[in-house]
Amino acid sequence: MQIIKTDISDVIIFEPKVFGDARGFFFESYNQRVFQQATGSVPVFVQDNHSRSAKNVLRGLHYQIVQPQGKLVRVTVGEVFDVAVDIRKSSPTFGQSVGAYLSAENNRQMWVPPGFAHGFVVLSEFAEFLYKTTDFYAPEHERCIVWNDPELGIAWPLKDKPLLSQKDLQGVLFKDAECF
Repeated sequence: MQIIKTDISDVIIFEPKVFGDARGFFFESYNQRVFQQATGSVPVFVQDNHSRSAKNVLRGLHYQIVQPQGKLVRVTVGEVFDVAVDIRKSSPTFGQSVGAYLSAENNRQMWVPPGFAHGFVVLSEFAEFLYKTTDFYAPEHERCIVWNDPELGIAWPLKDKPLLSQKDLQGVLFKDAECF
């Protein structure tokens, strides 16, 4: 498995080696030793989530102020542009973001540690998005930063207006967000 560092050292992309032939393919999607070598920790994953979204659906930027979740995310059908925003006040990369293209074709996964807001936009006709989390979903603690906050300046690869949920339409500006 290849480890790809991003501009924020705590956010890491894992690219598996795929073994394929005319019959199909095989790859290792998670290896605890490799994860520990790359991150310096071994998270305990407590919940797996699976979503399906149509083209131009943008979800995020979500996080939990209590029970913060680390997320190991990947796409099994289609393609998304995935974003992590550092919301840890004591971090030298506070307020910075990284983005990566994740797809069923490249099989890449992105580790989004606790203390980050997370979101993605679907670039294909639809996408199936899977993520393992290090804490349980707690809707009473969930927060949302508006996806197009000018202070964050995320370069979303959008050609059309994104499709947003009611929750995401009510996202707050980064300067008003509860951070860690």
